[in-house]
Amino acid sequence: MKIALITPAPPRTRLGNRNTAMRWARMLRSLGHDLRVQVEWDGNAADAMIALHARRSHTSITAYATRYPAQPLVVVLTGTDLYRDIDFNTSAQESLRLATRLVTLHPLVDGRLREYRAKQRVVVQSARSAPRVTPLASCFEVLVSGHLRKEKDPFRAAAAATLLPPESRIRVTHIGRALDAAIAAAAEKWMARTQRYRWRCERSHAEAMRLMRRARLMVISSRMEGGANVVCEALASGTPIIASRIPGNVGLLGANYAGYFPVGDERALAKLLARAEQDEAFYARLARECAARAPLVSPSHESAALERLMDELQSAVRVESKRRREGAKR
Repeated sequence: MKIALITPAPPRTRLGNRNTAMRWARMLRSLGHDLRVQVEWDGNAADAMIALHARRSHTSITAYATRYPAQPLVVVLTGTDLYRDIDFNTSAQESLRLATRLVTLHPLVDGRLREYRAKQRVVVQSARSAPRVTPLASCFEVLVSGHLRKEKDPFRAAAAATLLPPESRIRVTHIGRALDAAIAAAAEKWMARTQRYRWRCERSHAEAMRLMRRARLMVISSRMEGGANVVCEALASGTPIIASRIPGNVGLLGANYAGYFPVGDERALAKLLARAEQDEAFYARLARECAARAPLVSPSHESAALERLMDELQSAVRVESKRRREGAKR
């Protein structure tokens, strides 16, 4: 099939939507499909559209639905779509109505999409596994990986670090781009406040993955996630996770995972960090539970889910093509 793959994240950025789009493009091309990755649909003919982000890709979604009302239109829902925009944003709401399939990146969203349950499909994102890197001997390194924006609650680990006992060897390494000057200034203030926190700005993907495989723990403190790439990368890297208890994390790590803390609660996070540093059995439990979830984020698992979705779309295209031929004969 000829597929228009739309992502609002521009080329040469390391935003999550762009990473997802480029990985899917590679997988779908390997399955024999013809892909064009675009920020906005160029109007050229396509058998199907896959659009990441219900609100931000709304212009492309409505244009394609108007031009090809009977063709497959897949809308991939991000965290801001699921947990904010579809509640009040009319563009996001219209995208849900126009879609023939709604893809979520974790399974724990039925309550949010009850009206559209028949359209929903799940494609869990993947990451390639690689050997661990020898951890730093000088400290107990904890990694935070993600661009600095309010949805990520980026300084919760920094706040927790200030509550650790003096004897703790924990140091927080934070990588990610500041999306505005104010949040960059906030990161600088946190570094001035505590030597336990160091922001290292954006890194190449290769360097980010090396730091991931070196860290003893990863913290994901987000307030909303659709199924974070960084969780998948940590699972594939064998790095135990401490995470905010939000649906996007629970959908990937499981309801009974031992490493959750309440959203925005740095005291609870500090207690978990100290426990993971001091209690070998607890740390081993986190590692074991993450290892059990790692197959969920394998590339073969993601590719198989995409292949099932494409089979559905191709079936729909065949049905529509047959309907048109029969109509022309009348």
